[in-house]
Amino acid sequence: MPQISIEYCSLSRWLAVVVCCIVVCCCVGCDRSSGEKAETSPVPPAKTTHSVSETSLNTIELTEDAVRRLGIETQSMADRSMPRFRTYGAEVVLPAGASVVVSAPLSGTLKLQNEQPMLIPGQRIEKDSQVLQLLPMLSPERDVLTPAERIRFAEAKNTIAQSQNDAAAQVQQSEVQIEAAQIALDRAERLLKDKSGTIRAVDEATAQLKLAEASLEAAKARKLIVDGIKLDAEAGTLQPIPIVAPMSGLLRSVQVQPGQIMAAGSAMFEIINTATLWVRVPVYVGDLNSLELTGDAQLAAPGERQTSEPVSVKPIVVPPTAQALASTVDVYYELPNENTRYQPGQRLSAQIRMKGDTTTLSIPWSAVYLDIYGNQWVYEKTGDRTFVRQRVEVAYVADGWAALNHGPGVGASIVTAAVAELAGTEFGFAK
Repeated sequence: MPQISIEYCSLSRWLAVVVCCIVVCCCVGCDRSSGEKAETSPVPPAKTTHSVSETSLNTIELTEDAVRRLGIETQSMADRSMPRFRTYGAEVVLPAGASVVVSAPLSGTLKLQNEQPMLIPGQRIEKDSQVLQLLPMLSPERDVLTPAERIRFAEAKNTIAQSQNDAAAQVQQSEVQIEAAQIALDRAERLLKDKSGTIRAVDEATAQLKLAEASLEAAKARKLIVDGIKLDAEAGTLQPIPIVAPMSGLLRSVQVQPGQIMAAGSAMFEIINTATLWVRVPVYVGDLNSLELTGDAQLAAPGERQTSEPVSVKPIVVPPTAQALASTVDVYYELPNENTRYQPGQRLSAQIRMKGDTTTLSIPWSAVYLDIYGNQWVYEKTGDRTFVRQRVEVAYVADGWAALNHGPGVGASIVTAAVAELAGTEFGFAK
């Protein structure tokens, strides 16, 4: 009996050892399999609860009462004959004759009027307003002139007389140039009417007439200044000479200070007139035959959004200019600038119409919605009361129609009225 119990105990101990070995092997196998699984399945860098497509975010479903109150109107997408435009870089420049440099008519000392502020560049100056006073270099405290003063006085009189003669001759010369330019223009118009002349000859004659008129205005302004010089020889003194502005405009630069002694002919200040500016558009010579240069151009700031009311400028005829290194020819347009919105030297982009039309996908400009980031959208009607916001890319706008580079296909029903109301409904700032 004791022998049986000893054998039983040995068998139990052996079975316990075997069970422990099996359990250890199973644990090691589980750890290895879990490690291999971790290596094959890396942890994702981000975790999302659910994915939502862009189309589901841009879908709007209205009630019948909402559709009626908003007054939604739709139109089908279709190909339309649209004018073509080409965009060029442009620069705002001063017209010819819009800048005048006022010089000292004779030697003297500058002074300001009583309680007159200092001249500041950018200051507004009106035509015929007194800007400075020039006191000629002559001793005013004595009634009897010294020999040296008499010499300077005679030189001053000679200088003034010469300046007056030159001013009068320049006015006469400008008048003769105007008469010659008018005769040339009349002859060119008659030849064009008889179909023996060219439009180019008429344009060149018109340009020469405008240049002659501008020269005449400048000559008359200079003569007015010179004729206002008065010398008082009996008292041995010279009266202060008023320096007036020859035209209205802005002070571009001031080269003098009160109390400064000026030599005859020295520049004092410059006035520019920015009421009307020119726009210079360098056009590649290979594009000249494909552009409508006689039509209006549309201006915009570089990178400016499309608009239904662009700034239109008319072409003008000026002496031709070009840049040989860039192989470009300059085309000029007239830009009204009464509110001083544009400045000389400002960069713009100009859209010039090309010859012929093209058929392209187009929609009314009123159907395009611009978000705060400048993205362009339209609302497409996909059901009786369901609308989906779709991306579009507008190439240009002409006559209230927007030409698209890409957008919904032909036949899609696009909302053309109450677009802003739909946007307010979608983003939650309207009811």
